[in-house]
Amino acid sequence: MTYSKSLLRADFTASLVVFLVALPLCVGVAVASGVPAELGLVTGIVGGLVTGFLPGSSLQVSGPAAGLTVLVYEAVQTYGLSGLGVLVLAAGVLQLLMGVLRLGRWFRAISVSVVQGMLAGIGLVLIAGQLYSLADAKAPGSGPEKILGLGRLVLDTVGDSTALTAFAVGAGTVAVLVVWPKWRAGARVLPAPLAAVLLATAATVALDLPIARVEVQGLLGVVQPPGMDDFGGLASIGMLGTVLAFTLIASAESLFSAAAVDRLHDGPRTDYNKELIAQGAGNTVCGVLGALPMTAVIVRSSANVSAGAKTKASRVLHGLWLLVFTVALPGALGMIPLSALAGILVHAGWKLIPLRDLAPMWREHRAEAVVLAVTALAIVLTNMFEGVVLGLLMAVVKTAWETSHIHVETEDPGEGRPLRVMVLGNATFLRLPKLQDQLEALPTDRRVELRLEKLRHMDHACGLALSTWEEQHNKAAERIVAESAADGAAETVAAEPHGEDASSLTR
Repeated sequence: MTYSKSLLRADFTASLVVFLVALPLCVGVAVASGVPAELGLVTGIVGGLVTGFLPGSSLQVSGPAAGLTVLVYEAVQTYGLSGLGVLVLAAGVLQLLMGVLRLGRWFRAISVSVVQGMLAGIGLVLIAGQLYSLADAKAPGSGPEKILGLGRLVLDTVGDSTALTAFAVGAGTVAVLVVWPKWRAGARVLPAPLAAVLLATAATVALDLPIARVEVQGLLGVVQPPGMDDFGGLASIGMLGTVLAFTLIASAESLFSAAAVDRLHDGPRTDYNKELIAQGAGNTVCGVLGALPMTAVIVRSSANVSAGAKTKASRVLHGLWLLVFTVALPGALGMIPLSALAGILVHAGWKLIPLRDLAPMWREHRAEAVVLAVTALAIVLTNMFEGVVLGLLMAVVKTAWETSHIHVETEDPGEGRPLRVMVLGNATFLRLPKLQDQLEALPTDRRVELRLEKLRHMDHACGLALSTWEEQHNKAAERIVAESAADGAAETVAAEPHGEDASSLTR
């Protein structure tokens, strides 16, 4: 493609739109993750200047995502800020390795219901946690504690004027996010997230509201590469599990986002392996800088496409604008109220819950809806990694159950000959109880000839159960036939005349 002035103009305009969308989200995700606000901007910068340059998906934009907020917060609380860099670096290296091994396409095989359940669980935990931040309160550590503590939060907020003020600012931010897109003229000038933050910040500064604001440390003050001692934690099972969770979730979210972005434009399609390498390179750099992990973000990507971007230059430029802002105007971050960022993340968490898909899914694919609900609930009650693993296991079991269809057909060749019993389908241990019920319903006084040549698959458990059943059934049938014959003979003998009675009858 020849790069012309018209393309440059389109990409330049799109980059400004994406920058305005990304700025408040980068800061909000960082604060919600329990790290300095500048680290979210660092990840956004790397997403533009590093991942943006690499091949893969030409129009999707990468940066810190709400989908990893809960997991990052747990990791920071457990391993500290220095350990976060190690986790992100290791996840990036794994993504690079998977891309080189051409494993990108396999992420497309992950059950959509698991991904939706993962996002719904993240959304619920994110909302529950950010409700506390709306009132400038400290959120409890676990998901259940956050939910159970909401009643206490309401009582504390009602009795505290400062908390009510912070809540009003946060609730106003959510209201702007909902209403602003409906004002098309305003939405064309400013994206809703930036408009909401600007209005909340202006109100806070103008009225000198006594609510918490973003703490500013400066770009150089927050970039802390992990030391050699920090890598020792990778020997622990807990840290390795977190690395795998980062890798799985970040890769799946990025590649699902790429598929969604491909449907929004007519340009080149995504090369999933190259995109995985690009994401891995970005996360490796983020890990070296001690920043947040990155994924492709559908909100920024769709904004990029809607703004008319034509090439990857728009996402590279958006990273440049983030860098310029962070270096030139770091003090501007210190004016942003935390409750406004909480409002943005409450709105983002709500959008992660696939409410519109639930009713159709329940009507048409009830098992998928159950997998989604269980995955989301498991994430809320336990943690991200365990919830996703449980969801994946449920999806595998569901698929195995649905594909292991089996039924029994019988053919009667005539009296005195064994029944022909044909088993068709896939004989797995999951359907063994049903199969045994069908076999045990056959006549017990007839021998059977078991025919298995029409089975598409049979596991060891079913093979052993079928051979054992055939042997036991035929032995029982022979015994029943023999006992019936013996009883018949006895009745015949008993019916014949004997002794004097017989002789008197003959006279």
